[in-house]
Amino acid sequence: MDFKELQKFIKLEDRRIKRYFNGLEDKDKRILARTVKLSEEVGELAAEVLAHHNWQRQEKLDRRANEDLGHEVADVIITTFLLADTLEIDIEKSLREKMKKINLRYRDKGKKNKP
Repeated sequence: MDFKELQKFIKLEDRRIKRYFNGLEDKDKRILARTVKLSEEVGELAAEVLAHHNWQRQEKLDRRANEDLGHEVADVIITTFLLADTLEIDIEKSLREKMKKINLRYRDKGKKNKP
């Protein structure tokens, strides 16, 4: 899958969610709902990480499937992209800029550590 395919899916999913949840035509409500949904998804990912390391109650571990961890990471990514789309953020541009900033931070840090 490439970035364009993911963005196309996000647009499709946005339309499906708007149809399913009739009250989400209002942009401010969508932003709030998606922010709360992102928090929910991060919580589910955290619970899955605990289960992955067997740090959950046995009854939760018994209900767990091996692919759940990857699915929870994917849920966080998809929900983040939906929120960015609603906020009209060019996520590809933002990711590139952030990656450049992080790379510069390490490059500059390396210069400071040299004698």
